[in-house]
Amino acid sequence: MNLSDIDYDLPEGLIAQKPIEPRDSARLLTDVDGAGIRHLSVGNLHTLVRPGDVIVVNDTRVLPARLALNRKTGGAAEVLLLEQRSPDGRLWEAMVKPARKLKEGELLEYFGKRVVRIGPRTEAGDTFVVEITDDDPLDLIQRIGAMPLPPYIRGSLKDNERYQTVYSRRAASAAAPTAGLHFTPELMQKVQDAGARIERVELIVGLDTFKPISTDNPLDHVIHSEYFHVEPSVLQACKDAERVIAIGTTATRALESSSTLGQPSGRTSLFITPGYEWKVVDTMLTNFHMPKTSLLLMIESFVGRRWRDLYAEAINEKYRFLSFGDAMLIDRKKEN
Repeated sequence: MNLSDIDYDLPEGLIAQKPIEPRDSARLLTDVDGAGIRHLSVGNLHTLVRPGDVIVVNDTRVLPARLALNRKTGGAAEVLLLEQRSPDGRLWEAMVKPARKLKEGELLEYFGKRVVRIGPRTEAGDTFVVEITDDDPLDLIQRIGAMPLPPYIRGSLKDNERYQTVYSRRAASAAAPTAGLHFTPELMQKVQDAGARIERVELIVGLDTFKPISTDNPLDHVIHSEYFHVEPSVLQACKDAERVIAIGTTATRALESSSTLGQPSGRTSLFITPGYEWKVVDTMLTNFHMPKTSLLLMIESFVGRRWRDLYAEAINEKYRFLSFGDAMLIDRKKEN
Protein backbone atom coordinates (compact mmCIF):
# COMPACT_ATOMS: atom_id res chain seq x y z
CA MET A 1 0.00 0.00 0.00
CA ASN A 2 0.93 3.64 -0.38
CA LEU A 3 0.09 6.48 1.98
CA SER A 4 -2.00 8.01 -0.81
CA ASP A 5 -4.36 5.02 -0.55
CA ILE A 6 -5.72 6.39 2.74
CA ASP A 7 -5.52 10.08 1.87
CA TYR A 8 -8.32 12.38 0.79
CA ASP A 9 -8.95 16.12 0.61
CA LEU A 10 -10.78 17.26 3.74
CA PRO A 11 -12.10 20.82 3.41
CA GLU A 12 -11.19 22.73 6.56
CA GLY A 13 -14.69 24.17 6.76
CA LEU A 14 -16.13 20.69 7.32
CA ILE A 15 -14.11 20.07 10.49
CA ALA A 16 -16.67 20.40 13.28
CA GLN A 17 -15.54 22.85 15.95
CA LYS A 18 -18.44 22.42 18.37
CA PRO A 19 -20.70 19.53 19.36
CA ILE A 20 -24.18 19.66 17.91
CA GLU A 21 -27.24 19.90 20.15
CA PRO A 22 -29.03 17.73 20.91
CA ARG A 23 -26.45 14.97 20.65
CA ASP A 24 -28.54 12.62 18.51
CA SER A 25 -29.41 15.31 15.95
CA ALA A 26 -26.06 14.60 14.25
CA ARG A 27 -26.48 13.45 10.67
CA LEU A 28 -26.07 9.76 9.88
CA LEU A 29 -25.01 8.48 6.47
CA THR A 30 -26.12 4.85 6.25
CA ASP A 31 -25.02 2.04 3.95
CA VAL A 32 -26.60 -1.04 5.51
CA ASP A 33 -28.87 -3.95 4.60
CA GLY A 34 -28.13 -3.49 0.90
CA ALA A 35 -30.27 -0.33 0.80
CA GLY A 36 -27.52 1.89 -0.61
CA ILE A 37 -26.62 5.29 0.75
CA ARG A 38 -29.27 7.08 2.79
CA HIS A 39 -29.14 10.31 4.77
CA LEU A 40 -30.74 10.12 8.21
CA SER A 41 -29.89 11.30 11.72
CA VAL A 42 -28.42 9.38 14.64
CA GLY A 43 -31.79 9.83 16.32
CA ASN A 44 -33.19 7.43 13.69
CA LEU A 45 -30.94 4.60 14.85
CA HIS A 46 -33.73 2.79 16.66
CA THR A 47 -35.53 2.37 13.32
CA LEU A 48 -32.50 0.58 11.89
CA VAL A 49 -31.98 -2.01 14.64
CA ARG A 50 -33.96 -5.16 15.26
CA PRO A 51 -34.36 -7.97 17.78
CA GLY A 52 -31.25 -10.10 17.89
CA ASP A 53 -28.88 -7.14 17.49
CA VAL A 54 -26.19 -6.59 20.10
CA ILE A 55 -24.91 -3.01 20.27
CA VAL A 56 -21.50 -2.63 21.91
CA VAL A 57 -20.25 0.66 23.37
CA ASN A 58 -16.89 1.66 24.84
CA ASP A 59 -17.73 3.13 28.24
CA THR A 60 -14.32 4.65 29.00
CA ARG A 61 -14.34 8.18 30.39
CA VAL A 62 -11.95 10.97 29.39
CA LEU A 63 -9.54 12.33 31.96
CA PRO A 64 -8.94 16.10 32.17
CA ALA A 65 -5.47 14.99 31.14
CA ARG A 66 -3.88 18.21 29.87
CA LEU A 67 -1.84 19.87 32.63
CA ALA A 68 -0.60 23.43 32.02
CA LEU A 69 2.46 23.82 34.25
CA ASN A 70 5.62 25.88 34.65
CA ARG A 71 9.30 25.09 34.93
CA LYS A 72 11.28 26.45 37.89
CA THR A 73 12.66 29.07 35.50
CA GLY A 74 9.13 30.32 34.86
CA GLY A 75 8.90 28.92 31.35
CA ALA A 76 5.70 27.20 30.30
CA ALA A 77 5.45 23.43 30.18
CA GLU A 78 2.67 21.01 29.35
CA VAL A 79 2.06 17.42 30.39
CA LEU A 80 -0.54 15.37 28.53
CA LEU A 81 -1.33 12.23 30.52
CA LEU A 82 -1.89 9.23 28.26
CA GLU A 83 -2.16 6.18 30.50
CA GLN A 84 -1.90 5.36 34.17
CA ARG A 85 1.16 3.25 34.99
CA SER A 86 0.65 2.60 38.73
CA PRO A 87 -2.45 1.67 40.75
CA ASP A 88 -2.13 4.71 43.01
CA GLY A 89 -2.21 7.13 40.07
CA ARG A 90 1.29 8.47 40.68
CA LEU A 91 3.02 7.18 37.55
CA TRP A 92 1.79 7.96 34.06
CA GLU A 93 2.89 7.66 30.47
CA ALA A 94 2.70 11.19 29.08
CA MET A 95 3.64 13.51 26.29
CA VAL A 96 5.53 16.57 27.53
CA LYS A 97 6.43 19.97 26.13
CA PRO A 98 9.09 21.19 25.57
CA ALA A 99 10.26 17.57 25.19
CA ARG A 100 13.81 18.43 24.15
CA LYS A 101 14.45 20.81 27.02
CA LEU A 102 12.89 18.94 29.93
CA LYS A 103 15.38 16.75 31.77
CA GLU A 104 14.81 13.57 33.75
CA GLY A 105 14.23 14.48 37.38
CA GLU A 106 13.02 18.02 36.63
CA LEU A 107 10.09 19.19 38.74
CA LEU A 108 7.22 21.13 37.18
CA GLU A 109 5.07 23.53 39.15
CA TYR A 110 1.45 24.64 39.33
CA PHE A 111 1.21 28.12 40.88
CA GLY A 112 4.48 27.55 42.71
CA LYS A 113 3.70 24.06 43.98
CA ARG A 114 5.78 21.22 42.61
CA VAL A 115 3.36 18.65 41.22
CA VAL A 116 5.04 16.64 38.42
CA ARG A 117 8.49 15.03 38.18
CA ILE A 118 9.79 14.16 34.72
CA GLY A 119 10.99 10.57 34.44
CA PRO A 120 12.71 8.60 31.66
CA ARG A 121 11.55 8.26 28.10
CA THR A 122 9.43 5.19 27.36
CA GLU A 123 10.40 2.51 24.87
CA ALA A 124 8.23 4.27 22.30
CA GLY A 125 10.70 7.17 22.41
CA ASP A 126 8.18 9.97 22.02
CA THR A 127 6.58 9.73 25.46
CA PHE A 128 7.84 9.91 29.05
CA VAL A 129 7.07 8.34 32.40
CA VAL A 130 6.08 11.13 34.77
CA GLU A 131 5.33 11.09 38.50
CA ILE A 132 2.61 13.17 40.11
CA THR A 133 4.00 14.19 43.48
CA ASP A 134 0.78 15.43 45.09
CA ASP A 135 -0.59 13.44 48.03
CA ASP A 136 -3.77 12.68 46.05
CA PRO A 137 -2.71 12.37 42.38
CA LEU A 138 -6.13 11.60 40.91
CA ASP A 139 -7.75 14.48 42.78
CA LEU A 140 -5.04 16.83 41.53
CA ILE A 141 -5.71 15.81 37.93
CA GLN A 142 -9.41 16.50 38.33
CA ARG A 143 -8.71 19.90 39.94
CA ILE A 144 -6.11 21.35 37.57
CA GLY A 145 -6.46 19.36 34.36
CA ALA A 146 -8.17 20.48 31.17
CA MET A 147 -9.97 18.37 28.59
CA PRO A 148 -7.50 17.07 25.97
CA LEU A 149 -9.41 18.25 22.91
CA PRO A 150 -7.80 17.37 19.57
CA PRO A 151 -5.51 20.07 18.14
CA TYR A 152 -7.81 20.72 15.18
CA ILE A 153 -10.51 21.98 17.57
CA ARG A 154 -9.96 25.64 18.33
CA GLY A 155 -11.21 27.04 21.61
CA SER A 156 -12.56 25.23 24.66
CA LEU A 157 -15.80 23.68 25.83
CA LYS A 158 -18.31 25.44 28.05
CA ASP A 159 -19.43 22.05 29.34
CA ASN A 160 -16.75 19.36 29.66
CA GLU A 161 -19.46 16.69 29.72
CA ARG A 162 -19.93 17.25 25.99
CA TYR A 163 -16.61 15.46 25.49
CA GLN A 164 -17.93 12.50 27.49
CA THR A 165 -20.41 9.84 26.47
CA VAL A 166 -23.57 9.70 28.56
CA TYR A 167 -22.68 6.13 29.54
CA SER A 168 -19.03 6.76 30.50
CA ARG A 169 -17.69 5.19 33.70
CA ARG A 170 -14.01 4.97 34.65
CA ALA A 171 -11.94 8.07 33.82
CA ALA A 172 -8.83 6.74 32.10
CA SER A 173 -8.67 7.86 28.46
CA ALA A 174 -6.80 10.67 26.72
CA ALA A 175 -9.48 11.05 24.05
CA ALA A 176 -13.18 10.34 23.74
CA PRO A 177 -14.67 7.38 21.89
CA THR A 178 -16.28 9.92 19.62
CA ALA A 179 -18.98 7.84 17.92
CA GLY A 180 -20.58 7.42 21.33
CA LEU A 181 -20.89 11.19 21.82
CA HIS A 182 -24.06 11.06 19.68
CA PHE A 183 -26.04 8.95 22.15
CA THR A 184 -28.61 10.23 24.62
CA PRO A 185 -30.29 8.21 27.38
CA GLU A 186 -33.54 8.51 25.41
CA LEU A 187 -31.98 7.08 22.25
CA MET A 188 -30.47 4.20 24.20
CA GLN A 189 -33.90 3.39 25.59
CA LYS A 190 -35.48 3.53 22.12
CA VAL A 191 -32.83 1.18 20.77
CA GLN A 192 -33.55 -1.30 23.55
CA ASP A 193 -37.28 -0.93 23.04
CA ALA A 194 -36.71 -1.92 19.40
CA GLY A 195 -35.30 -5.23 20.62
CA ALA A 196 -31.56 -4.57 20.55
CA ARG A 197 -29.31 -5.37 23.50
CA ILE A 198 -26.62 -2.94 24.69
CA GLU A 199 -23.33 -4.30 26.04
CA ARG A 200 -20.27 -2.46 27.36
CA VAL A 201 -16.54 -2.91 26.83
CA GLU A 202 -13.58 -0.77 27.85
CA LEU A 203 -10.71 0.36 25.68
CA ILE A 204 -8.43 3.08 27.03
CA VAL A 205 -8.15 5.52 24.16
CA GLY A 206 -4.69 6.94 23.55
CA LEU A 207 -3.73 9.68 21.15
CA ASP A 208 -1.91 7.17 18.92
CA THR A 209 -5.32 5.94 17.78
CA PHE A 210 -5.80 9.24 15.92
CA LYS A 211 -2.16 9.93 15.05
CA PRO A 212 -1.48 10.43 11.33
CA ILE A 213 0.67 7.78 9.66
CA SER A 214 4.02 9.06 8.41
CA THR A 215 5.55 5.94 6.81
CA ASP A 216 5.47 5.68 3.00
CA ASN A 217 3.78 2.30 3.33
CA PRO A 218 1.03 2.66 5.97
CA LEU A 219 1.34 -1.04 6.79
CA ASP A 220 4.79 -0.24 8.22
CA HIS A 221 3.25 2.06 10.83
CA VAL A 222 3.91 1.00 14.43
CA ILE A 223 0.75 1.30 16.49
CA HIS A 224 0.98 1.77 20.26
CA SER A 225 -0.69 -0.72 22.58
CA GLU A 226 -3.85 0.12 24.51
CA TYR A 227 -5.55 -1.56 27.45
CA PHE A 228 -8.87 -3.34 26.82
CA HIS A 229 -11.39 -5.28 28.86
CA VAL A 230 -14.24 -7.36 27.45
CA GLU A 231 -16.29 -9.46 29.84
CA PRO A 232 -16.58 -13.08 28.62
CA SER A 233 -20.37 -12.70 28.82
CA VAL A 234 -20.18 -9.83 26.33
CA LEU A 235 -18.19 -11.88 23.84
CA GLN A 236 -20.67 -14.73 24.28
CA ALA A 237 -23.58 -12.35 23.67
CA CYS A 238 -21.86 -11.28 20.45
CA LYS A 239 -21.44 -14.92 19.37
CA ASP A 240 -25.14 -15.52 19.98
CA ALA A 241 -26.27 -12.30 18.26
CA GLU A 242 -27.92 -12.04 14.88
CA ARG A 243 -25.81 -8.93 14.26
CA VAL A 244 -23.11 -7.15 16.25
CA ILE A 245 -23.12 -3.35 15.93
CA ALA A 246 -20.01 -1.68 17.36
CA ILE A 247 -20.27 1.97 18.31
CA GLY A 248 -16.96 3.38 17.13
CA THR A 249 -13.56 2.06 16.18
CA THR A 250 -12.46 1.69 19.81
CA ALA A 251 -15.33 -0.66 20.71
CA THR A 252 -14.52 -2.48 17.50
CA ARG A 253 -10.85 -2.81 18.44
CA ALA A 254 -11.71 -4.08 21.91
CA LEU A 255 -14.02 -6.81 20.58
CA GLU A 256 -11.69 -7.93 17.82
CA SER A 257 -8.69 -7.88 20.17
CA SER A 258 -10.43 -10.02 22.77
CA SER A 259 -11.47 -12.55 20.14
CA THR A 260 -8.11 -12.57 18.36
CA LEU A 261 -6.03 -12.83 21.54
CA GLY A 262 -8.44 -15.22 23.24
CA GLN A 263 -8.45 -13.27 26.50
CA PRO A 264 -10.88 -10.92 28.25
CA SER A 265 -8.39 -8.17 29.02
CA GLY A 266 -4.84 -7.02 28.51
CA ARG A 267 -2.89 -4.83 26.15
CA THR A 268 -3.54 -4.88 22.44
CA SER A 269 -1.38 -3.83 19.53
CA LEU A 270 -3.88 -5.21 17.03
CA PHE A 271 -3.46 -3.25 13.79
CA ILE A 272 -6.56 -3.82 11.66
CA THR A 273 -5.66 -3.35 8.00
CA PRO A 274 -7.01 -4.61 4.66
CA GLY A 275 -6.86 -8.40 4.65
CA TYR A 276 -7.71 -8.72 8.35
CA GLU A 277 -10.05 -11.63 9.11
CA TRP A 278 -12.99 -10.12 10.97
CA LYS A 279 -14.28 -12.22 13.85
CA VAL A 280 -16.98 -10.30 15.74
CA VAL A 281 -18.24 -7.00 14.32
CA ASP A 282 -20.83 -6.98 11.52
CA THR A 283 -21.88 -3.31 11.48
CA MET A 284 -20.15 -0.18 12.72
CA LEU A 285 -21.35 3.30 13.66
CA THR A 286 -18.36 5.59 13.30
CA ASN A 287 -17.47 9.23 12.79
CA PHE A 288 -15.56 10.47 9.74
CA HIS A 289 -11.81 10.23 10.33
CA MET A 290 -8.73 12.25 9.46
CA PRO A 291 -6.77 11.41 6.31
CA LYS A 292 -3.69 9.18 6.59
CA THR A 293 -4.69 7.54 9.88
CA SER A 294 -4.83 3.96 11.10
CA LEU A 295 -8.58 4.45 11.56
CA LEU A 296 -9.02 4.75 7.80
CA LEU A 297 -7.08 1.52 7.35
CA MET A 298 -9.61 -0.14 9.66
CA ILE A 299 -12.51 1.34 7.68
CA GLU A 300 -11.01 0.10 4.39
CA SER A 301 -10.60 -3.34 5.93
CA PHE A 302 -14.26 -3.21 6.94
CA VAL A 303 -15.95 -1.92 3.77
CA GLY A 304 -13.19 -2.05 1.16
CA ARG A 305 -12.39 0.79 -1.21
CA ARG A 306 -16.04 1.82 -1.03
CA TRP A 307 -15.05 4.10 1.86
CA ARG A 308 -13.94 6.62 -0.79
CA ASP A 309 -17.45 6.75 -2.25
CA LEU A 310 -18.96 7.17 1.21
CA TYR A 311 -16.54 9.94 2.17
CA ALA A 312 -17.03 11.68 -1.20
CA GLU A 313 -20.79 11.61 -0.63
CA ALA A 314 -20.37 13.00 2.89
CA ILE A 315 -18.15 15.82 1.64
CA ASN A 316 -20.55 16.60 -1.20
CA GLU A 317 -23.45 16.73 1.28
CA LYS A 318 -21.38 18.85 3.69
CA TYR A 319 -21.39 16.47 6.60
CA ARG A 320 -19.42 17.59 9.66
CA PHE A 321 -16.16 15.67 10.14
CA LEU A 322 -13.94 14.39 12.97
CA SER A 323 -14.55 14.28 16.74
CA PHE A 324 -17.55 16.63 17.00
CA GLY A 325 -18.83 15.74 13.55
CA ASP A 326 -21.51 13.51 12.07
CA ALA A 327 -21.41 9.74 11.65
CA MET A 328 -22.02 6.86 9.31
CA LEU A 329 -23.48 3.39 9.81
CA ILE A 330 -21.85 0.75 7.60
CA ASP A 331 -22.05 -3.00 7.06
CA ARG A 332 -18.93 -5.10 6.73
CA LYS A 333 -18.29 -6.42 3.25
CA LYS A 334 -18.71 -10.18 3.25
CA GLU A 335 -16.57 -11.09 0.27
CA ASN A 336 -12.78 -11.29 0.47
